Amino acid sequence: MATKARDEQRPLASNRRARHDYEVLETVEAGIRLSGTEVKSVRSGRVQLKDSFVEFRDGQAWLVGAHISHYTHGNRENHEPEQPRKLLLKKRQIDRFFGRTQLKGLTVVPLSVYLKGNWIKVEIALVQGKKEFDKREATKARELDREAEAAVKDGRW
Repeated sequence: MATKARDEQRPLASNRRARHDYEVLETVEAGIRLSGTEVKSVRSGRVQLKDSFVEFRDGQAWLVGAHISHYTHGNRENHEPEQPRKLLLKKRQIDRFFGRTQLKGLTVVPLSVYLKGNWIKVEIALVQGKKEFDKREATKARELDREAEAAVKDGRW
């Protein structure tokens, strides 16, 4: 029973735009360092990852541009909504991602924020930008799959 509660994931926010704009090459789960009011705000789902990315400074990974709204019951000690937040990764993971972003011109973006047990986790991904024609091909393939599924479901196949 205890392992089930620990392994259960509850999504809090996702970055759907990232999956549209980028081709995901590799994903990893990271912890995130938050203050008290940030934790309460994130648990209530007040997170936006729209224009956020991961930046590497001094051998550490930082989540930049993620918006965590003010906690509604917070006081003057409330947090700044768009401050950089430290990601908790192993040194080896940081070095690997940093190296790949420097050599190949890739970037690292957050895909989702979720609760795993009592811990707030961020799924980050090493991504490569899509060209406009790649986006159109992906949309066309998705529409064809949807039409085929509808045809099979209706018995028109």
